[in-house]
Formats: sequence, C-alpha cells, structure tokens
Amino acid sequence: MTVFEGRFTDTQTLRFAMVIGRFNDLVTEKLLSGCRDCLLRHGVDPDPEGTQVDYAWVPGCFEIPLVARKLAASGRYDAVICLGAVIRGQTPHFDYVSAEVTKGISAVSVQTGVPTIMGVLTVDTMQQALERAGIKSNLGWSYAMNAIEMANLMRDMTTALGDSAS
Repeated sequence: MTVFEGRFTDTQTLRFAMVIGRFNDLVTEKLLSGCRDCLLRHGVDPDPEGTQVDYAWVPGCFEIPLVARKLAASGRYDAVICLGAVIRGQTPHFDYVSAEVTKGISAVSVQTGVPTIMGVLTVDTMQQALERAGIKSNLGWSYAMNAIEMANLMRDMTTALGDSAS
C-alpha cells in the first residue's frame, strides 16, 4: 500500500504564482503579507525580484480565475495561490461573484492539474474580513501552507505514478 501525503520541506525548488485582487486591498494586502511570511519561514524566497514567486494583480476577484488559469497552464508553477475578498453588500452581486470565483478557481486546478489555492474570503462584513486577514489570525499563512503541501504532494505523486496519471 502506498500513502501519499504532502510535506512542508524541500521548498527550495518550488515555484509559486500569486493572483491578488486589488478590490478590497486593505484586506488582500494583509492576506498577501501573511502568505509571504509563511513562504519565507518555510524556505521559499517570496521576493518579487527572485525566481520562486511571481505576482499578478487583477482588478477584482472576478478576474482571478482567468489569470490563475493562464499562469497554471504555463507549466512554470508548482502551485497558484489566489487571494481576494468578496464582502456582502445590499445587492445580489456578492452571490454571483463569490460563486463564480469559487467555481473558476476550482476549475483551474482540475483543468490544469496544478494546485490552485482558494484564498478568496467570502464574508458578510469588513470586520469579518479583517479578522481573517490579521486581526485574529491571518489566513494568508494557511493559504501558503496549503500551496506548499499540495505542490509537494503533486510532485511526489507525479514521480511515483508518472505523467500518465495526470
């Protein structure tokens, strides 16, 4: 029996892309900071001038899946991390955007085989968003951990099973 499980080591050769929504940048900047801190503490150089992490800024969350797919399909990255915040308002706009972003990010992973991390907060209030982006805890850290774990898991599975299993 074989057990596949991601790990948080051997990060020096991993490459990541991040797609960050500018809308609600008070929140997304904090998520990005938590994500970069986690990567750094796990041996990944998150410097934009470096070779391990590339950054793509998009206007809002709705645009994240398109850019994430382009990056994932390039074959350059072991994982793509998507960061954004959709905050409920008084119209149904929240429901449409959050549903489409979630489906779109999921589709990127399935279509490309590249782990694409759903780091888009969908919350009722700005207070809830800020709590998740640093006041109580920073989920950006968790999103980076997920990316490291999944990148290593997929790399190990590809090595063990070969490319025909993708």
